Amino acid sequence: MTEVQKNPLAKNFNVSSLIKFAFPSIIMMLFMGLYTIVDTIFVARFVNTNALSSINIVCPIINIIVGLGTMLATGGSAIVAKKMGDKKIDEARSNFTLIVITGIVVGLVIVFVGLLFVDKIIWTLGVSQLLFPYCKDYLTIQLIFAVFNIMQVLYQNLFVTAGKPTLGLILCVAAGLANIVFDYIFIVWLQMGIKGAALGTGIGYTIPTFVGTLFFLTNKSELHFCKPKMDRVVLLKSCSNGMSEMISQLSTAVTTFLFNAAMMKLLGEDGVAAITVIVYAGFLLTTFYIGFSMGVAPILSYNYGSKNIKQLKKVVHICFCFIITISIFVFLCCLMAGENIAAIFVKNNKNVFEITKMGFTIFSFSFLFSGFNIFTSALFTALSNGTVSAVISFLRTLGFIIILLLVLPRFLNVAGVWLAIPIAELLTFILAIYFIWRYNKYYNYW
Repeated sequence: MTEVQKNPLAKNFNVSSLIKFAFPSIIMMLFMGLYTIVDTIFVARFVNTNALSSINIVCPIINIIVGLGTMLATGGSAIVAKKMGDKKIDEARSNFTLIVITGIVVGLVIVFVGLLFVDKIIWTLGVSQLLFPYCKDYLTIQLIFAVFNIMQVLYQNLFVTAGKPTLGLILCVAAGLANIVFDYIFIVWLQMGIKGAALGTGIGYTIPTFVGTLFFLTNKSELHFCKPKMDRVVLLKSCSNGMSEMISQLSTAVTTFLFNAAMMKLLGEDGVAAITVIVYAGFLLTTFYIGFSMGVAPILSYNYGSKNIKQLKKVVHICFCFIITISIFVFLCCLMAGENIAAIFVKNNKNVFEITKMGFTIFSFSFLFSGFNIFTSALFTALSNGTVSAVISFLRTLGFIIILLLVLPRFLNVAGVWLAIPIAELLTFILAIYFIWRYNKYYNYW
């Protein structure tokens, strides 16, 4: 059996084969984005815009749950892929199993603590009396499914590391379709309101979790469950190496809170509904970049671990060219279709529609830079440089945005809120170019 047959990560990739390898991860992340997007569309159309606003109010808690799973997934995946590249297969399997078990334990802790303090958590998020019942209904059910949420994030990354991205794609598509079907059943047929949206999403989490667990128990893949060895160093390194992704999710949680607070002050519940539409529409579009970065990250880690510098350079070059091309395309599409995107969510509420339409036109400029920034952060994670990756993620999703949100609305009112993310992405883009230039002498990726 050749090396490529044993491990698809060892393949000599070109443009088409690299995109083909990453394609399942891209589609997988797009369907993950659809989990929440479908909720917002159904809630906006079949419940009301107050319920829509409540989804964004509790979103920071969901971000934290996903962030913990993503931290373990991306940081652990880099370690496992590198050890597979170093031919340390038994260690890779042990580390993989330990990371999955850790994800389950973390999820159970979240379920217990979250349900115990759910009311206090919601009031801390700055909810209004009007939105509180919606927030409690949605968050309670999301907390119940926290373990499944973390596990599906873990498996979606680890399927790629195991060289089975297509299986991850199939499961993610199945989960996304299940979410749509159950949202329709619970919200439209059974009139369960926002509870139905949360329940449909939770059921979607369980599909990749159960099938993924069964797959890794079969021993048919080079990467499968075994009796793990407790290794605190691996867990700490997984967390530190994946810290940039955790910071990204925590930053999203904080910035979502700040955006909600700013909009509640300037425009009330309608402003929060508008920012909800733009945040989730933007998230759906950035999942394309995240999915591509996830798909190619194990290839980068493998070639770095096996010291195949020629292939590492080739893959990095292809990735940047692809990201830049797609970013321009996404920007132009969003700029021209902003009104249509807003209409999908809130056409029945004229005030929210007008606020959203104006905001999306400004927000579209962020897509010129966000893909480059997301991939650069993922590149350094794949190269086991969690520090640089964390700095990029922190400044892009939190540091710059906090400063801009505190300053711009004072002079530009609502327009200042919309401009915060595009300007933050531009500043991060400049910093990312500097890091790429500075660290090239260490990794030789250019």
